[in-house]
Amino acid sequence: MIAEGCGHLLFVVVSIAPVGIFDSGMGGLSVLHEIRAALPDESIDCVADSANAPWGDKPAEYIRVRGLEIAGFLVGQGVKAIVIGSNTGTAGSAEALRATLTMPVIAIEPGIKPAAAATKSGVVGAIVTTTMGASDRMASLLDRFGRSVRVISVPAPGLVEHVEAADLDSPALRRLVESYVRPLLEQGADTIVLGSTHYVFLRPLIAEIAGDGVTIVDTGAAVARQLARVLSERGLAAKHPATAREHFWTSGDPAESSRVMSALLDRGVSVKKLAV
Repeated sequence: MIAEGCGHLLFVVVSIAPVGIFDSGMGGLSVLHEIRAALPDESIDCVADSANAPWGDKPAEYIRVRGLEIAGFLVGQGVKAIVIGSNTGTAGSAEALRATLTMPVIAIEPGIKPAAAATKSGVVGAIVTTTMGASDRMASLLDRFGRSVRVISVPAPGLVEHVEAADLDSPALRRLVESYVRPLLEQGADTIVLGSTHYVFLRPLIAEIAGDGVTIVDTGAAVARQLARVLSERGLAAKHPATAREHFWTSGDPAESSRVMSALLDRGVSVKKLAV
C-alpha cells in the first residue's frame, strides 16, 4: 500500500523517466527528431548500434537477440517506454520485446497503408533493407494493404552506410539512389515508401531525383503520435519541461558518432560508449 502523498511522488518520478530509442545506427535519429517535435517535454535515451550497422543484411535471429540486449540496457537506464527506431529492428525484435517487457514498446514499419491510399497511378515503390523485404512483417503489410495496388519492393544495400557517415549528397550516393529510384519511376510508381529510418535523411535527395508529382512516405511522425497516445493513456507523459534532457550511446566510436549525430541533427551531440 502506498502512503498518502507517495502515489503522487511515484507518478512524478515515472513521468519524468526517459523514453528509450534504439536502432542499428543513425536511422533512429530521424524518429527522435519527430518525437522531439511532438513531445518536447520528454527526456530521451538513444542507442545507435553503429558498430554492427547495417542490420538490414543480418539474420532475423541476430536482430532479435541484439534488440533484446539493447532494450535490456535501456531498461537499466530507467526508461518508461521503448521505441524501436528501425523498420528492420521492428521486423526482427518487436514481438520478442513485447513478450519480455511490461513497459510499452512502440514499433515502426514501412508505410504501405498510407502509400496505398495516396497513389493515383496504382503503383507504389518501396525502398527497403534486404532483411525487411524478406520478413514476415513485410509480407503481412503487403497482404493487408497492398492488394488494391501494385507494390514494387526494392532492397537498397549501401544507402545505410552513406547515412552512417553523414554523407547525404555526394556524387556516389546520388548515383546509388538513382539506381534504386529510376526503375520504380519507369514502372509507374508515383509514391515511394522509405522502408528504413536511415533513408529519411535521404528524403530531399530522393525527392529531387523522383521529381514533382511523386509522394514520399515515411512513418516517423506517426510513431511519435502513437508514443504520445500511449504515454497519455498510461499516465506516463512528462509534465515538467524543465527536466527534459537527452543522452546518447553508440557501440561504435563515440568521437565519430558525435560528429555524425551532430551533423544529422544539426546541433551538437555528445555520445557515450555503449557497454553492451
